[in-house]
Order: sequence, then structure tokens, then C-alpha cells
Amino acid sequence: MIEKMNYYMSVDCKKILIIDPNTIDVCKLYSDLLRNGFEVQSVMSLQEAVEKIKNIDFDCVVMDVDIPKIKGYDAVSILKAFDPRLKVIMTSGRNDLELETEVRKQDISYYHIKSFDLQELVEAVRDVCQ
Repeated sequence: MIEKMNYYMSVDCKKILIIDPNTIDVCKLYSDLLRNGFEVQSVMSLQEAVEKIKNIDFDCVVMDVDIPKIKGYDAVSILKAFDPRLKVIMTSGRNDLELETEVRKQDISYYHIKSFDLQELVEAVRDVCQ
């Protein structure tokens, strides 16, 4: 019975890529997404993300604002150049009006402040993947 459940979960499974240099945040989100039936991969930089996106058809990217060498909000258009249908959720450990304004100018599906409940982020991933 468990084998059948795992099979059906994997058929409906959505592929998620996490782009975040903070390994603690990645571990928490990674495990929560796995528990909720998602297939998850993670990278720390835009360069690594582009390589993954070239080879794997992800449904959603969860990306932190602060990634190495570029701001996450500036990376959105680069990722979408490789896959225009890609859904992007932006995260940040901090928030102010200037940052939020920059983030919301981008073609993103959701903006999540990390101090909020992690389950809220998991629900946002679920929503954008439907």
C-alpha cells in the first residue's frame, strides 16, 4: 500500500528549485516541501540555477533576494529567459518599502518574508503550481 501511495505522489509531484545561500533556511524549506509531496532541488547561486533550469523542467523557483553576485529580483528575468512559464516566489529575511517595491516590479507569483510562518510559503508554492 505504501508503494502505491508513493507512486501516486510522484506522478502528481511538482518540481521545485530553491535558490538560497542560507543553508539553514534551505534545509527547513526543503524538508517541508518534501513532506508535502514536492520534488525539490536546491542551489546557492544564479549560475547553478541556470544550469539546472536548462536541464530540468521546474514548475516553481523559490529564490531569496540575497543571492551571490546579483539580487534575486534582478535574476528573475534571466531565469524566465530560459523558461518563460516558470513561476517565481521571492523570499527575504528582511523587508522595507524600497526592497518590496523592487521585488514587486518583477514578474513574480508571491513575495514571502522569512519571519512569517514557513507553512504559508509551502501553501504559496502549492498555489502557484496548480
